Amino acid sequence: MAWFETWFNTPYYHILYKDRNFEEAEYFISLLINDLQIPKHSKIIDLACGKGRHSVFLNKMGFEVLGLDLSEESISQNKIFENDKLKFKVHDMRDPIYPEISKMKVDAVCNLFTSFGYFESEDDDKKVFRSVADVLEDKGFFVLDFLNEKWVKNTLVAQAVTTKGNIDFHISKRIEDQHVIKDIVFKDQGEDFHFFEKVKLHTLEEIGSYAAEFGFERVKTYGDYNLGTFDRDTSPRCINVFRKL
Repeated sequence: MAWFETWFNTPYYHILYKDRNFEEAEYFISLLINDLQIPKHSKIIDLACGKGRHSVFLNKMGFEVLGLDLSEESISQNKIFENDKLKFKVHDMRDPIYPEISKMKVDAVCNLFTSFGYFESEDDDKKVFRSVADVLEDKGFFVLDFLNEKWVKNTLVAQAVTTKGNIDFHISKRIEDQHVIKDIVFKDQGEDFHFFEKVKLHTLEEIGSYAAEFGFERVKTYGDYNLGTFDRDTSPRCINVFRKL
C-alpha cells in the first residue's frame, strides 16, 4: 500500500495534526469565496477533505458540498456532520468522480492544504486533473492549494520534536529526487512506530502544464492564506485557481 493509504488511516496521524488552525482555514475560505465571487447555493467538491473542516464550513456558508477522501477512518467520522446539502464519501482522487460518485456536475472543486503531489507517477497526477475537469461545469473553478517548492527548499528544518497527546514525535525532513520526505518516528505503549510522508515538489510550471492539458486556464495565483501576491522566493504557498474553459 502507498504511504498515504496507511498513514492517513492511523489514529496517530490525527493526533499529530490535531492542532491545525481552524480559524485560519475558515478565514482563508471566506476570503477565497469572496474573491472568486462564487454564488451561494453553488455545488462544491472538497477533494481530499480529510476530517471535513473545510466541507463543514463551506456548507455553513450556504453551499451544497460533497467531501471526498481516501481515508475510510476520516469519512466515517465525518458522517456525523452530514445533512441534505453536505455529504461525505470514500474516494481516490485519481478515479472518476462524475458520474460514479457525483451524479451531477459542480461549480467548483477545492483541493486544499497540500493534498496533491502524493503519487509517484505523472500519469496519476494527470488523472486528478482529468477527474476534476470531467466533474466541473464549464467556467467552473478548480482551486489547487500547494506548496511553493522553492520556499520549501529554502526553509527546510531537518530535525524537530513535537509532543502531542503524551507522544513525542521525532520528525526529520529531507529533499530527495524533487520530493520532500518527512520521517515520523515515535513510541507509544512500549511499541516503536515509523511512518513517512512523501510529497513531490511540483513547480508552478508543471502544475500549469497539467491544467492546460485538461482544458484549464490559470486565472489567479496566491502566495499565502491571506491571498497575498505569489512570489517564487518568499511565498509559503502556491495557491492555483484554474477555470475550466
